Amino acid sequence: MSEAGTFRKIIDSPLWLQILVALGLAAIVGLVVDVDTTILGASVYGILNYFGTLFVNALKMIVVPLVVATIIVGVANMAKQEAFGRVGGKTVGLYIATGLISVVTGLIFVNLVSPGHTESAQLLVDSVSVSSAQATVLEKVEGRSSMDIFEILLRAVPANILQAALEVQLLALIFVGVVFGFFMSRLQGSAGDTLRVFWDGVHDVMIMITMWIMRFAPIGVFALVGKVLIQSGWEAFQPLVWFFLTVFLALAVHFFVWLPLLLKYAGGIRPYAYYGKVLRAQLTAFSTASSSATLPVTLDSAEKAGISRKVTSFVLPLGATVNMDGTALYECVVVIFIAQLYAYTAGVDFTIGQQLIVVFLALVTSIGVAGVPAASLVAIALILPAVGLPVEWIGIVLVVDRLLDMCRTSVNVTSDLTISALIASSEKEELEDLRAA
Repeated sequence: MSEAGTFRKIIDSPLWLQILVALGLAAIVGLVVDVDTTILGASVYGILNYFGTLFVNALKMIVVPLVVATIIVGVANMAKQEAFGRVGGKTVGLYIATGLISVVTGLIFVNLVSPGHTESAQLLVDSVSVSSAQATVLEKVEGRSSMDIFEILLRAVPANILQAALEVQLLALIFVGVVFGFFMSRLQGSAGDTLRVFWDGVHDVMIMITMWIMRFAPIGVFALVGKVLIQSGWEAFQPLVWFFLTVFLALAVHFFVWLPLLLKYAGGIRPYAYYGKVLRAQLTAFSTASSSATLPVTLDSAEKAGISRKVTSFVLPLGATVNMDGTALYECVVVIFIAQLYAYTAGVDFTIGQQLIVVFLALVTSIGVAGVPAASLVAIALILPAVGLPVEWIGIVLVVDRLLDMCRTSVNVTSDLTISALIASSEKEELEDLRAA
């Protein structure tokens, strides 16, 4: 086969396969390249950073119009069919249920493995300088307090719609979209018809743009993952290997066990038949580490899997903002890991009551955390002082946070997709290709 034929075969292969190949190549680059490596005088890290940023920016570019259009269209359709309250109630209930399952899973794993009690982790207390990390985190949380938990609903009602759009405040945009879509469904005559046709058109155009951007996903994934591995270096994981494995295994159990079981027994859906159809969204979530940036791909993947637009247009944008299973699990593990380290130095054990407080706070703070990389650090910095732990110790886990951020974002998006399928099943949608035998 000629080189041209081989190249054409690669180009024509499924997108998910191209992305998997890109991930493998990025791992190789991370092994053989460091931050100072150059090609023809140009920094390899700089090149990867440029193309990775370009890909993420392209995805973020379409988030605002797509979210607004899908919410308006979805709510208008549900309101017209008097399904809005029913679907909304089931969606919120499932969000809370899966979030609680994820946090309890993290709690069990961090107590069983006890990564903070290992010798290598305890050495971090004395050997790792967290001053620069502390400055970074404190800058992120400057001006914040525990009252942020109660300000989430306040942020949902924007004083300025344009400002909310410019700052990509998803919770505010969802609220505006819900209100607009609900009352648009009540508008009679040609004005209502014109608005419905307009927003349907906006949605369709944004999906087309999404598909065009995703043609470049393998390049974007290669650049993003390669950059992370070059920046962190494999040696950075060694002192935190047990912490890393604790988080990874807990996320894996939620991803491969609890969510598939929910699909099969609560929705009557074959889990891996469905996940195979939405793999593109899961891989995009892993590479971008952003639920918001992945949202256009998530919406398109779910609709192609057979979930109706009525369900996807409401459940998925809302889930990208408030349904953060992986984030809540990670917050719980990090806080208790730091508590285990603190017990080693201060001789103060973390009680079961304090751990239950962490479970509650992890659930609450994960709601409304912006779907952007490392936003969970802000939530963790809110939880630590609430349970009497030093905020600056968050710096200990920052060296592995980015890779774990990619993993937990995949869990977040998979949970959103799982709930959208459960809602579709409960609404008696056919889903013939996905039904369990």
